[in-house]
Amino acid sequence: MKKITIIGSGTMGNGIAHVFALHGYPVSLVDVSAGALEKAMQTIAGNLDRMIKKELITPEKKERALSAIRTFTTIDRATEDAGLVVEAVSEDPELKLSLFRQLDDLCPPDTILASNTSSISISRIAAATKRPEKVVGMHFMNPVPVMKLVEVIKGYATSGETCAAVMELAQNLEKIPVAVNDYPGFVANRILMPMINEAIYAVHEGVAGVKEIDTVMKLGMSHPMGPLQLADFIGLDVCLSILRVLFDGFGNPKYAPCPLLVNMVTAGVLGVKSGAGFYSYENGTKDAPVAGRFRN
Repeated sequence: MKKITIIGSGTMGNGIAHVFALHGYPVSLVDVSAGALEKAMQTIAGNLDRMIKKELITPEKKERALSAIRTFTTIDRATEDAGLVVEAVSEDPELKLSLFRQLDDLCPPDTILASNTSSISISRIAAATKRPEKVVGMHFMNPVPVMKLVEVIKGYATSGETCAAVMELAQNLEKIPVAVNDYPGFVANRILMPMINEAIYAVHEGVAGVKEIDTVMKLGMSHPMGPLQLADFIGLDVCLSILRVLFDGFGNPKYAPCPLLVNMVTAGVLGVKSGAGFYSYENGTKDAPVAGRFRN
């Protein structure tokens, strides 16, 4: 896979582009917004600067990585000769299906099409193409430059050769790939999201306050971040979307989103991205629960 195309330049997309470029792969980064692409390149440059300060890379390696990334606002030119396309757009099933139909028409027949989806069925995405054997999940963890895990999701029709190629590629990125089968939430979010949802229920029912719940999980379970703060970091809208996929996929009430989470997302309270969630981020802090909002 000589050339990598990344669709979507948001938090996940620019992180994935960063990692590929840093490991010597030519990258085409695509977004409909030129402004979003400019912001993404600034983010990548800033993250590379942090790596320089930690003496993980040299300034020369930073410049090589940045020069390896080309940006595009249309897909057609960006997918020419692509060995792998990684989709990293928002968790909207219809958007992903439409995009994969388009990629199937544009990309060479041997191009592998991967989705960074955190919960949507790879089998469903693959069925929108004429190459389901070459469609796979490549679920990076956030922040991509730091986190080692990549879930490699095999859809119903994904070939063993496709999975093996993506597993090897992830190892070339100094990641640790784990192969999983295509069921709602895969492994990471099938386990993580019910925990986050239960923590939100504990707030909703007045069992304890936000900081108290997170403190219990950090000190009692050795979690580096409490589930409520983690939910803010992931995005409460993303958490809600994944829980709905789990609930719809399994039909089990244990995956039903907490009403508090639904209300917060409906009100536009999304966590870090909106400046507030269970914690306030407006003054540069991430340790102050939103005053007066939640019961103790």
